Amino acid sequence: MSLKLLHEAENDDPLLSMVNIIDIFLVIIAALLITVAQNPLLSQLSKQDLTVISDPGKPNMEMMIKKGEKIERYKASGAIGQGEGAKAGVAYRMKDGSIVYVPEAGERPR
Repeated sequence: MSLKLLHEAENDDPLLSMVNIIDIFLVIIAALLITVAQNPLLSQLSKQDLTVISDPGKPNMEMMIKKGEKIERYKASGAIGQGEGAKAGVAYRMKDGSIVYVPEAGERPR
């Protein structure tokens, strides 16, 4: 019978370090799987429609729309407020929530 003292060095088994590394990788993989499962765009369990807007109001704005199984992706062109056309009038939102359109001077109502 051998007596093990506290100051004796333990035998280093290289297999024990490999087991520890494998345990760390399993924890990382589990965290990644949980992250992917919580993503609303990738979830197969989510049957509801979903709209995600990233960087709203910026030139690199992006919008993703999920309707059922179909996912559409739109990217802003960066050209904000450009194009052909003319100001047609002014719209006002009233306190009750209704919107009133006031054409500019010189326009005829249609």
